[in-house]
Amino acid sequence: MQYLVWLMLMILWVAQTVESCPDICKCSRKSGPEKSEVNCQKKGLQNFPSNLPPDAWNLKLGENGITDLEANVLRSIPKIESINLERNGIKSIHPKAFSGAKQLMLLNLYGNHITNLPPKVFQDLLNLRFLMLGQNQIGILKAEMFAGLRNLSDLDLPLNALTSLPSNAFKPLIALKVLDLSLNRIQRISPKAFTGLRQLMFLNLDNNSLKTIPAGTFRQLRSLEMLVLDNNLLSSLSLSALDGLGNLQELYLRNNMLEHLPPDVFRNMPKLSQLALSGNRLRTVDGNMFTHMPDLKKLYLHDNPWQCDCNISSLVQWMRQTKAILSPRSALKCLSPPELQSKSLSSLQDDQLLCRA
Repeated sequence: MQYLVWLMLMILWVAQTVESCPDICKCSRKSGPEKSEVNCQKKGLQNFPSNLPPDAWNLKLGENGITDLEANVLRSIPKIESINLERNGIKSIHPKAFSGAKQLMLLNLYGNHITNLPPKVFQDLLNLRFLMLGQNQIGILKAEMFAGLRNLSDLDLPLNALTSLPSNAFKPLIALKVLDLSLNRIQRISPKAFTGLRQLMFLNLDNNSLKTIPAGTFRQLRSLEMLVLDNNLLSSLSLSALDGLGNLQELYLRNNMLEHLPPDVFRNMPKLSQLALSGNRLRTVDGNMFTHMPDLKKLYLHDNPWQCDCNISSLVQWMRQTKAILSPRSALKCLSPPELQSKSLSSLQDDQLLCRA
């Protein structure tokens, strides 16, 4: 008798689950109680589906043809924790689209056609941890766009149309740890752009159009451990450009246009363990700047036009003494003078490093 009751309950539960699942989607129950996963990937959907199971926790809607997110589309699924909407054609998001989704932790909007985010569009998402907005067409950032996201830890914004970062752009994101702004067109950064990001550990500005870093830009980033500035147009760094990065462990400045580095530019980075300066226009650097980095383990200096004269002697001497790994030593070669061209820096003798009047 008990078996029959159990069987009838199971049949009833299955019927209810089927009834509350969109016809072209697949709904399955998670091992835990009262949690359904809804998979509508690549189903040709043109609109956000209705008739979703009220206990849905994971909603997969990637690679469909959804263009608009209307108000209250999540109201029927209050337990939703994860939504994947990547690679649709989303152009418009109603300011109340995500209302009520207070348990949502992951929202993936990668690869859509979003040009603008309405003010306070995420304000109900108090538990959101991960927000993916990469490969859209977002051109302007304002703090009000991120209102309410006090628990966000990871914000991905690569491959957008950003040209500048204004003051207080990310101020509400007090718990943010990872910020990816790579592959944009950023030319200008306000000195107060990163205000409020005291927990940030990783900042990626790779592949932008930065020519200068204003003094104090990173001053608030006391927790930052990795900064990526590769593939920009930086020709110089001022003494105060990197102020505040006392906790930094990895700094990447590859493939810029750096011609000169002030001897003390890295003076307040005692924890730096990896420094990448390859692919620039450096002809010489003061080797003494590296003596103030007790934790330095890897240094990349190749693909620079080294001028091997008396001005580079401190670098050569430091190379002889350091235990740090140098980007292959065989790749560090003189470009000038002619008699030393293609000679390895590590093989240079003191009497070869001459300065001519």
